Amino acid sequence: MVIFWDIIYLYKNIKGGDLVDITDVRVFLSTREGSTRAYATVTFDESFVVRDLRIVDGKNGLFVSMPSRKSQDGEFRDICFPITSEFRNIIQEQVLDKYNREVS
Repeated sequence: MVIFWDIIYLYKNIKGGDLVDITDVRVFLSTREGSTRAYATVTFDESFVVRDLRIVDGKNGLFVSMPSRKSQDGEFRDICFPITSEFRNIIQEQVLDKYNREVS
């Protein structure tokens, strides 16, 4: 877990300061009832994979939820997450784009 945070913290890569590239997005539609519409797996720079992102239908529309687990105090905490809103928006845009192509 700490390794991923280090990677995201250093999201500017050695190729000249560009953001880490999202090189693959896979979407798996959910058949369960509830607000989760699908799950996604995202690959970064063809070298790091994050699984179990959720595509959730919330009050204000679809959004991407980061992988999380329940802590000892009963609260859910993200296991990994983008540090900047810019990177969060990039992930959300690409995951939702792939989801919309899957459902259309």
